[in-house]
Amino acid sequence: MGQKVNPIGFRTGIMLGWKSRWFASKKEFAELLIEDFKIRKFIKEKYRAAGIPKVEIERTRDEVKVILFSARPGVIIGRKGQEVEELQDKLQALVGRRINIKIEEIARPELQAHLVAEEIAEQLSKRASFRRTLKRAIEQTMEAGAKGIKIQISGRLGGSEMARQEKQIAGSVPLSTLRAKIDYGFVEASTAQGNIGVQVWVNQGMYEDQADGADAQEGQAPKKPKRAYKR
Repeated sequence: MGQKVNPIGFRTGIMLGWKSRWFASKKEFAELLIEDFKIRKFIKEKYRAAGIPKVEIERTRDEVKVILFSARPGVIIGRKGQEVEELQDKLQALVGRRINIKIEEIARPELQAHLVAEEIAEQLSKRASFRRTLKRAIEQTMEAGAKGIKIQISGRLGGSEMARQEKQIAGSVPLSTLRAKIDYGFVEASTAQGNIGVQVWVNQGMYEDQADGADAQEGQAPKKPKRAYKR
């Protein structure tokens, strides 16, 4: 089961909370769901350089609270907060509701699977060697304190005529263990030969280790991956 489903969706409602927190009647549900999709799509397209792995949305009767988790919050805030005000105005014009934006900084972006996948996809788009790119990403994530990482890329790797799949693993990645804090990210890299899918699983530790969510302890993980191989 753990091999077949999204690890975040697998744990949502059990170990993880929902990214959209609001209640609506059957008549309003579809409209609000589309609004959430528009908000997330607009933010991720406009602030791709800010490194935003997730956007949480909370709704009250009066306003919509948008929580942005960013590796580079300065890109969103701008000089004297001008960018935030501009973003707030654009989102209000997009959905027609009052928007309240909150920005939270990500301390260690190397542990965020989506950001790792984005970095790999960017390197593949620049025609970098995929094996060297995967090795460097694994080393950086393990040095940051992750308990394990798995990367899988699929497509016409290296410009080959036939598409294939490459996989590399370091440390432990228990996908079926609900207590394990597994972060998952998927990004497509655009190349001249076609798109390459990049999937990343990062084991950040166990949910019982700490209450604040910073489960991956720097210094406890080895500096070099225990094993790295391809299948």
